[in-house]
Amino acid sequence: MFAVDYLIAFPQTFPVSKMQQSIPLSTSGARVAIESREQSRGELARLIKLQAHAEGFEKVGIVPAGPLDTEHQQLTAWLERGYHGRMNWMARDPEMRADPRRLWPGARSIVVVAKNYYTPWQHNPDTAGSNTGKVSRYAWGDDYHDVVGEKLHSLLAWIKQRAPEAEGKVCVDIQPMMDKAWGVRAGLGWIGKHTNLITQDYGSWVFIGELLLNLELKVDEERVPDHCGECTLCIDACPTGAITEPYVVDSNRCISYATIELRDENIPTEIANNLNGWIYGCDICQDVCPWNRFQQPTDEIRFQPREGNDNASLDKVLELTPETYANRFRRSAMKRAKLTGLKRNARALLRGTADEVSTTAR
Repeated sequence: MFAVDYLIAFPQTFPVSKMQQSIPLSTSGARVAIESREQSRGELARLIKLQAHAEGFEKVGIVPAGPLDTEHQQLTAWLERGYHGRMNWMARDPEMRADPRRLWPGARSIVVVAKNYYTPWQHNPDTAGSNTGKVSRYAWGDDYHDVVGEKLHSLLAWIKQRAPEAEGKVCVDIQPMMDKAWGVRAGLGWIGKHTNLITQDYGSWVFIGELLLNLELKVDEERVPDHCGECTLCIDACPTGAITEPYVVDSNRCISYATIELRDENIPTEIANNLNGWIYGCDICQDVCPWNRFQQPTDEIRFQPREGNDNASLDKVLELTPETYANRFRRSAMKRAKLTGLKRNARALLRGTADEVSTTAR
């Protein structure tokens, strides 16, 4: 999956809430009140986690809503290097991206969830010979924005039934949230050198979502340490050298960026010559990651591959009209590339195949 928040998150201590500061600690009654309040927050947090699992999320953690100071500095440096390419929206108000309270002022706690999307199907190993293009695994089934968002809205409705004063905001990738950094804060996993969140249970094949709440809940403080060690398989495997250094991706060199986000008429030559059969996105850095040996099939049927979404026929893509395109990719993440982008990608792959055949013939 295309990573847009290429940053590591670090633990941070948040100040005691104003509510806690306002309660005097000089009497035993006040102490009892604080203990009772903390028990209540802890019990509600526990029940929210149980319900999140019931909604289908494999991993869940709760963190306080506050600024990501270190990650904000890293984001600024990344933007200054121009590594966001043409994604100008990444440079709009980075302060908001690093502080959820600027996005939704009522935020006091964040419920961070991860949903496994791995399905045991595989790409066609001979894309050149079959005239097909590979699609990133995350886009095989229904749009994850819809699936994860639906589950988070259901969780919010459940919370409101238990705590009528509760209000919340659902975030699934579209909102300016540093999803992976919050995944680290919540103890779901760590950021790999390919900049994706890695979990010990499901590898990196997970979608991340957040539920911002106006409730002060008991938060999780345990973090998962970085288990990448000296491994550089993802860096070595990237055919375009997009992982310029551990934990940093230059979008301008990235196949996923070029085939999904870039709106240019043609794919840059250095990327077009190294597409390796990818028509939408790229999973190379994830496919080689040793932690993805622990992958488990998802229980979400909507993530199963749609017909032609795992290995897309290049000829059929070129035959698409605006009407057939809208019908085929309704509620699919592949809409992100637009019809013009998919056709551009298909033509680039066909040119590469023709060049390969020509070279072989000589």
